Amino acid sequence: MKFQEYKIECDCKNIYYFLKDMGFAENFICNLRKEWGNLVVNDQIVNIRQPLRKGDILKINNNPNQKTTIMHCRIPLNVVYEDDYYLLINKPSGLPCMPSRSHYTSNLAGAICNYMKKEDGFVLRIINRLDKDTAGIIIVAKDSISQNKIKDIEKRYVAICEGEILKPLSINSPIKTINNNGVNEHKRIVSPDGKPATTFITPIASENKHSLLSIKLLHGRTHQIRVHLSSIGNPLLGDELYGKKSTLLNHTALICKEISFYHPYLQKTLSFQIDYPQDFEKAMTILGLKQKTHIK
Repeated sequence: MKFQEYKIECDCKNIYYFLKDMGFAENFICNLRKEWGNLVVNDQIVNIRQPLRKGDILKINNNPNQKTTIMHCRIPLNVVYEDDYYLLINKPSGLPCMPSRSHYTSNLAGAICNYMKKEDGFVLRIINRLDKDTAGIIIVAKDSISQNKIKDIEKRYVAICEGEILKPLSINSPIKTINNNGVNEHKRIVSPDGKPATTFITPIASENKHSLLSIKLLHGRTHQIRVHLSSIGNPLLGDELYGKKSTLLNHTALICKEISFYHPYLQKTLSFQIDYPQDFEKAMTILGLKQKTHIK
């Protein structure tokens, strides 16, 4: 077991209330209860009802959850950054984050578990999932406490859409999941009774009836960028679900290019960005968008 240590600064009714005040999820606290030895105060094993006094040293098991047991996939990972707490991966397009019937032996989750197999009791915690066809940076927390403590995650996407967008704009349209006889369908729609969703779009270049866009999200709904751009008549290049098939790309032209977050252990904000995937860059060149790009 790996433990996170806390020095108690003031009296607290018990460990449960301390954990709630610290912002830990109820599910995490519940898992701490399941095994004797997950909680230690002043080198003595205790339970969740143990009172805390100023000066006590509380140690919490970082990984009380059950080990992830999905099938491992031997797929090389493009690691952007790694330390004892977080793993950042550049996910290629075409690779789903989680296993499914059609991608049971080829998915990012299985590849991460295979990469982390030397870590005893590793539990998969993907902080930000991306659609199968979306390339870009994925954050993985290596333990429950790191997952809980990560803050201020900001993502910037880059996309190629059909049509010309010449001025910055924001789309504030609720998004609803289509439900058919109680079963959620893959496609989403803009609807007044949907969940709030806001997308901020800044054009980078426009040429040959296509635009290169920089995008940030206030909300993170499934397919949000794709749904919103399609709703204004500018579907993403290659988006067969909300637009049409493309001869330039065999997937949706969308990447999570930059990401930043506050690292609670280093106590500073880290920022990362990736290069354009080769096929994305080729499409930019063919459309005359690459040479007009002012993003570094």
